[in-house]
Amino acid sequence: MTATSSPSSPINDFPGGPRLLADVGGTNARFALETAPGQIVAIDVLPCADYPTLAAALLSYLGSPLVAEVTGVEPGSIRHGAIAIANPVIGDMVRMTNHHWAFSIEALRCEVAFDTLLVVNDFTALASALPFLSSEQKRQVGGGAAVPGTPLGLIGAGTGLGVSGLIPGKDGWTALLSEGGHVTFSPANPVEVAILQYAWTEFEHVSAERLMSGAGIELIYRALAKRHGVVAQPLVAADISRRALSGECALCDEVIEVFCCMLGTIASNLVVTLGAQGGIYIGGGIVPKLGDRFHRSGFRNRFEHKGRFFQYLAQVPTWVITAQYPAFVGVSAILSERLASV
Repeated sequence: MTATSSPSSPINDFPGGPRLLADVGGTNARFALETAPGQIVAIDVLPCADYPTLAAALLSYLGSPLVAEVTGVEPGSIRHGAIAIANPVIGDMVRMTNHHWAFSIEALRCEVAFDTLLVVNDFTALASALPFLSSEQKRQVGGGAAVPGTPLGLIGAGTGLGVSGLIPGKDGWTALLSEGGHVTFSPANPVEVAILQYAWTEFEHVSAERLMSGAGIELIYRALAKRHGVVAQPLVAADISRRALSGECALCDEVIEVFCCMLGTIASNLVVTLGAQGGIYIGGGIVPKLGDRFHRSGFRNRFEHKGRFFQYLAQVPTWVITAQYPAFVGVSAILSERLASV
């Protein structure tokens, strides 16, 4: 999958030349070049499974005809880069949770011959993009209005469950380095208790990510099939979502409804934890693809109904991020801040 756009500014608008931006998940690695402030071009999406290492994928992108055709840049002239990755980033060594890639940041920098290479958590990067999203790049679900100068929350289900937030300060925003997707899952009704009990037969610890992810949709499907006394078919998450959206499978539709409601609980937990009266943003690969089905779901009702905090949560807005590559904007901001401080 490849998307391109043509630069409207000279290729050398950045001191030090164009910058490599990357957003690496458990399934796909997305690459782009920023050739001038806000000018992101030569976007390419490479399947992680096609490459033995992140370095191999990155070098393949840098040496591709796309980079030369769109930008006219030789691979060796790119000196600065930043990677957002779906993983904790603590120290120099990174071992991906949802893929087999493991690497040293410094060794990767040397292998691709960069002067600067930053590696940050993908939801830290996505959180950094939130203040820059236009009204066309997000869609509000339900009511509420953001309170200026208050924290923003971020949650997103895909291969895993990402969680972050932005905390305001006198010098701007601070993005949280969170692994909140791995908190212990907490059911909110008897159906979710039954799903949790089923999940315990497969996992010793059931985190929120075990259910709020692609694999989680499949787990919910198996649990609900058992609860209804029917044989679960060997469906992957994409099949379940497709059957739900087409209306051809009531069980699949129930799976998606349960998923959306569970996400409402987890999102509201994030609000009360952070005091995120600036709103909750929903990213990841799953929810944006649900479209109107998500808006018709019980997500917002579950989000607001939190006992004594009903009125508090009713005032907090929730948005689905509709921008195609929002993490590029965030990782660009992080890289620009680092280079400006050197």
